[in-house]
Amino acid sequence: MALKQKGTDAAADPKKRRRVGFSGIARNPDEAGSEDCTSIQPFDLNHFFGEDGKIYGYKNLKINVWISAISFHGYADISFEETSDGGKGITDLKPVLQSIFGENLVEKEEFLQIFSKECEYIRDVVTNGNAIKHEGTNESDPTVEIVRVELQGAAAFLYSRLVPLVLLLVEGSTPIDIGEHGWEMLLVVKKTTQESVPKFQLLGFAAVHNFYHYPESTRLRISQILVLPPHQGEGHGLRLLEAINSIALSENIYDVTIEDPSDYLQYVRSSIDCLRLLTFDPIKPALSAMVSSLKETNLSKRTCSLRMVPPADLTETVRQKLKINRKQFLRCWEILVCLSLDSEDRKSMDNFRACIYDRTKGEILGGATGTNGKRLVQMPSSVNEEESFAVFWTQDCEDADDQTVEQQPEDLKTQEEQLNELVDNQMEEIVGVAKNVASRGKDKLAELLAR
Repeated sequence: MALKQKGTDAAADPKKRRRVGFSGIARNPDEAGSEDCTSIQPFDLNHFFGEDGKIYGYKNLKINVWISAISFHGYADISFEETSDGGKGITDLKPVLQSIFGENLVEKEEFLQIFSKECEYIRDVVTNGNAIKHEGTNESDPTVEIVRVELQGAAAFLYSRLVPLVLLLVEGSTPIDIGEHGWEMLLVVKKTTQESVPKFQLLGFAAVHNFYHYPESTRLRISQILVLPPHQGEGHGLRLLEAINSIALSENIYDVTIEDPSDYLQYVRSSIDCLRLLTFDPIKPALSAMVSSLKETNLSKRTCSLRMVPPADLTETVRQKLKINRKQFLRCWEILVCLSLDSEDRKSMDNFRACIYDRTKGEILGGATGTNGKRLVQMPSSVNEEESFAVFWTQDCEDADDQTVEQQPEDLKTQEEQLNELVDNQMEEIVGVAKNVASRGKDKLAELLAR
């Protein structure tokens, strides 16, 4: 669920220039087609146009797509100087755009009429839901609410209109099957009153799925989170995550997971969970013991090892009391350990990195000592040549000689370099979240370190 990157090389390189993009989100008819609307950085849509991602037969083609903030319909303003068949035909643009936006794409006249015809569209969805009350860290605006609705009826139609934005703005996303039981949406809405009539503006949403967990509980999985571009950076994603945590606690959900989170979403999520854990008393003795071990142990010569993991019973307690799943808690545990160390104490920080290295090597190669026949090799890639690799291993067989792969010195050197690069990236992520938590939870951190 990663927002697509803006300002990539495609924008700078004229040979890779974007041919299609959003012009903006219009809040009223006057903003449609004008510079007064909320603009959105254009995104590369070339992959929708055939195998080579190219549009043929147009000179100075421009496709401006406008989205209604009222109903989320859109219309495409297509302009060009002339067309000519240069041997590869003339690309038919309408069916391609229709495949992206479906029935949401309408002609301009209908698009303008929608602002008056469907001015109460969001209110009709919201009135069928329930406002979520939670103790959030970002509740400075009392007009902003979180509303929980089942993904059926009017809410299902709203989601179908949001699908094109999800597909275009969220990396690697796919539509969810709203016909499957257990789907809900949390809507971030801004409520205003005009002539004693409440008005609602959609700022963002999360699609979550309740699914069965043996023997008699439910897990909550966050499938999609999207804050609309005009409202990003205002803390609405944080509101959504806090509201979901509140639901999990109030309804005694087994735990909360996120399906394929983006780096930034994971950053926000880990920051929230670490702040929750700072005030969770059961974690403090184990964390203190772990920090003491890192200060006293010498891992520099690798004559001893140290597993930087929390006790199993603590992991289960965190799941039961805070609804943080095991994988997420292990991630937060490392962040809290880093947060509790003195960054100027090189011995402790070197020990911390050594533990991250051993954990990473174990995850990739099957253990800190020995590779179990696994190999990490560099692979060519058009995405990122410097960070592309593959792991492979031989299958068990009767001949012992066939169970091992001889590694050449240059392979071992490459493997070590790639492992260290992965560890450096993880250290950067951990330190980044730790700094954010430290700045937002100074009082909580002081209390933790005082124990």
